[in-house]
Amino acid sequence: MKAESKVFVVTGGGNGIGRELVLALLSKGARVAAVDISEKGLLETVELAGSHKDRLSTHVVNIADRAAVDALPDAVLAVHKTVDGLINCAGIIQKFVKFKDLPMSEVDRMINVNFYGTVNMTKAFLPHLMNRPEAHIVNVSSMGGFLPVPGQALYGASKAAVKLFTEALYAEMMGTNVHVTIVFPGAIQTNIAANSGAMMTLASDAAKTSSIKMTPPHTAAEVIVNGMENNSFRVLIGNDSKMMDFLVRLQPKRAVKIIADQMASLLK
Repeated sequence: MKAESKVFVVTGGGNGIGRELVLALLSKGARVAAVDISEKGLLETVELAGSHKDRLSTHVVNIADRAAVDALPDAVLAVHKTVDGLINCAGIIQKFVKFKDLPMSEVDRMINVNFYGTVNMTKAFLPHLMNRPEAHIVNVSSMGGFLPVPGQALYGASKAAVKLFTEALYAEMMGTNVHVTIVFPGAIQTNIAANSGAMMTLASDAAKTSSIKMTPPHTAAEVIVNGMENNSFRVLIGNDSKMMDFLVRLQPKRAVKIIADQMASLLK
């Protein structure tokens, strides 16, 4: 589905990939409802939108709050009159510790934001999308959703849930007007760790000992929008995601060991 003249709801629009998605869609002539828990972040996105800000609305919502999400479609429709696309990009990582040391409060937080947040948004907007001539749902999982990362067990589990949920949704929407895309970013140059209250910037620390470069968020957004416009089923972002996606299919045990060895020094 082409972005021009369409209306998109984008979660995580106050920072990182989500913000870059908002800006990329606006640059293609779309209207965007940016959703984030941070009002400050959304205001910064508005400033960055420049001359396109007249096609942008902002909505401060905690996507883990089902009641707040259920009220969101009416707020978006009041501004934009319709909705053609939903991009679930918002996500958080856990504290970088082994599962045995992870408080249950963190477990709940991972599942509530990363998985239920995606489910809540999809449930709220799907009826509206199904009434459009053409519509699209893009859910952002993670390389950690198909490859286990020690120290991020619950983050990975939540993103694996997003993966399977999205693939099932794709199957259910086959033959309808609603396209569905699942996205697997590798290491991205964002401040997700700081925004999540995480103890370490996992991707940055891992990259220091890796020959694979992290992908800038604006590049990630460009890849996602291109994938959407081409109605892609799966979108892999970064050479790390592409390489490990191949390896985990070919030699899953070896792939797990490679990541475990990579993370070992960070878990001491």
